[in-house]
Amino acid sequence: MPINVSLLKEIAEAAGAPGHEQRIREIVLREIKPLVDDITVDNMGNVYAIKKGKNNKRVMVGAHMDEIGFIVTYIDDDGFVRFHTLGGFDPKTLTAQRVIIHGTEDIIGVMGSKPIHVMSAEERTKMPKTTDYFIDLGMDKKAVEKIVSIGNPITRERGLIEMGNCVNCKSLDNRLAVFILIESLRALKDKEVPYDVYGVFTVQEEVGIRGANVAALEIKPDFGFGLDTTIAFDVPGAKPEEMVTKLGDGTAIKIMDSSTICDYRMVKYMENIAEKHQIKTQKEILTAGGTDTAGIQRMNPGGAITGAISIPTRHIHQVIEMANKDDIRGSIDLLTNCLLELDTYNWEF
Repeated sequence: MPINVSLLKEIAEAAGAPGHEQRIREIVLREIKPLVDDITVDNMGNVYAIKKGKNNKRVMVGAHMDEIGFIVTYIDDDGFVRFHTLGGFDPKTLTAQRVIIHGTEDIIGVMGSKPIHVMSAEERTKMPKTTDYFIDLGMDKKAVEKIVSIGNPITRERGLIEMGNCVNCKSLDNRLAVFILIESLRALKDKEVPYDVYGVFTVQEEVGIRGANVAALEIKPDFGFGLDTTIAFDVPGAKPEEMVTKLGDGTAIKIMDSSTICDYRMVKYMENIAEKHQIKTQKEILTAGGTDTAGIQRMNPGGAITGAISIPTRHIHQVIEMANKDDIRGSIDLLTNCLLELDTYNWEF
């Protein structure tokens, strides 16, 4: 079954820096309204899509709405804007990029830095730092200050395109998971689930898993699934042991990352479901980086039996993130079936 690329495009292209997820939240609320039994939004802005189950247990699925971005910190006398990062950036990826400052209106800017023509020999050999960059709006200070203020969020500008059997865009981390959770809830609409499902579209993951922590404290889940992208380093020059995952080799079942060791029972359960429903999967071990999975697993008295579905993504945390449509489809199918059959597995130690 093909995926709804037009919906994914809308979700991925919308702006939503950490702490400023309003536009994504509006899309989520529109899409989930006819799909679930109840919807709530907490004080931080997490969206809870609740589908009632047959039995008195709770399952939390977390997909963060925010994308890496920036925040305005200073406007100089010539109208150039300085910024602070929100989330993890490789500074060299900022070169020659357009951004959008969300002030009184959205305004396009470009990431500027010192031209190579006037760099010293030493400067040419150094890795860039985020502080080497500024945002040029093509306007003087007076004009800039009519639109831009200190504290305005900034996001990257890049639209979604299809490339072969892949999609390519900024912010597939983690709009892929937002899309997958919506589509899984759609697939569950007319089906009976064994336990109450809390599909949570979380905030501020890119700056420390903040929304998921709050949501897990509220829900107190018995079971949990994180949904996020992961590294696909299946490119020229990569050693096999460095690749983590490969595009087209299936959705990934997380074994561990730097913040979570997934429950071995959940890993086995997910593998069984994938085999039963002939869903192509691969295993993921990510030695650096963490996801909402950590908050779901631990921010709860006694913890939750938790695993994660990871979507293989090339060029992660750049504006050219790439994922395979079949892997995306497999992620939807795996999550849907895992939620439908949770009561069929022996969860004892």
